[in-house]
Amino acid sequence: MSVTIYHNPSCGTSRNTLEMIRQSGVEPTVIEYLVTPPDRATVIKLIVDAGLTVRQALRQKDTPFDALALGDPDKSDDELLDAIVQHPILLNRPFVVTPLGTKLCRPSEVVLDILENPNIGPFTKEDGEVVIDAEGKRIV
Repeated sequence: MSVTIYHNPSCGTSRNTLEMIRQSGVEPTVIEYLVTPPDRATVIKLIVDAGLTVRQALRQKDTPFDALALGDPDKSDDELLDAIVQHPILLNRPFVVTPLGTKLCRPSEVVLDILENPNIGPFTKEDGEVVIDAEGKRIV
């Protein structure tokens, strides 16, 4: 199964998502999107394929979101996309692409919905939150 993750290694959610992918038996293509930012067409495809609006794909925390006044409801999608392309940190993460779909994996366990093998065994996030218990049951 071909899996691509747009990853930020400084982000716990992204690290948890990557680990769940690996625990499923897949070594994904890892794109550190702050080092190798996706172009505008790729950003649009990720957002559309995930069923999101551009605004829903924006990250606010620890970004220039406020400084660029991106919360202004009059900002167009084109203006928001321009900002994402200029400041890749504004793209929320992690986006994961598999043959089963594309998702913004927040929370990280959303990735299980698009993995060929979602039965990854017990999994606990870095912060101690149990996602899948010892019996293999997904905790919601």
